[in-house]
Amino acid sequence: MVNVNTLFDLTGKVACITGASSGLGRRAAVALASAGANVVGVARRSDALEGLCDEIGAAATGVVADVADRTHLDKLVVDLSAPFGAPDIVLHAAGLNTREAADDVTIKGWDQTLALNLSAPFFLSQALVPGMKAKGWGRIVNFASLQTFRAFPSGIAYGATKGGVGQLTRAMAEAWSPYGITANAIGPGFFPTELTAAVFDDDERAARNAAQTCIGRNGTLADIDGPVLFLCSDASAYVTGQVLMVDGGFTAK
Repeated sequence: MVNVNTLFDLTGKVACITGASSGLGRRAAVALASAGANVVGVARRSDALEGLCDEIGAAATGVVADVADRTHLDKLVVDLSAPFGAPDIVLHAAGLNTREAADDVTIKGWDQTLALNLSAPFFLSQALVPGMKAKGWGRIVNFASLQTFRAFPSGIAYGATKGGVGQLTRAMAEAWSPYGITANAIGPGFFPTELTAAVFDDDERAARNAAQTCIGRNGTLADIDGPVLFLCSDASAYVTGQVLMVDGGFTAK
């Protein structure tokens, strides 16, 4: 008989979550801790990280850092490995959407978006892979988007990075899955987070987005728990290189 509880049990695992100070990153940190993982949240805002650690308790710690700044990557790896050991799981939830129209995209905005959304997940994963290889087990979870597959107005820089995340995920799987490390991505639909505040502040727009899903509603933070636990646990041992759309069927219509 299959022991379902064991499939999703993360006791003894160490999970690093970027963008853990708010939104889906924070929710993922809480979900992973609830499954037994020790959690290291990485974000730029110390006060928000402190709030996360207060909520989770002794199983969580925070590291204040800008993951887009690769000049401090070696120190970041040391800092996030110090509390509980080398991470078994890395979940890349940090993201930026400048919402610049194609004609108005700036070099600065483009470079910042690329650095955080695409470069940071690769280089941080690359730095953590040796520790996962040593254990013969690892989970990399990137964050894709509706814009991995769809073009949205004023989303050319963001969409380009999220399209890149889809291919990055497949390439990571090809490179590292032979060592017991799976690489997958979650593609959220419309969830109420700081990144989508402009959408949810507009009731008409939010309702229009909900109507475009198969389910007929936008996401809630609780809707991310199951997909996160699945992709970070033994339940997904034979799943790699995939983008799991958690969008209520938005991309199915």
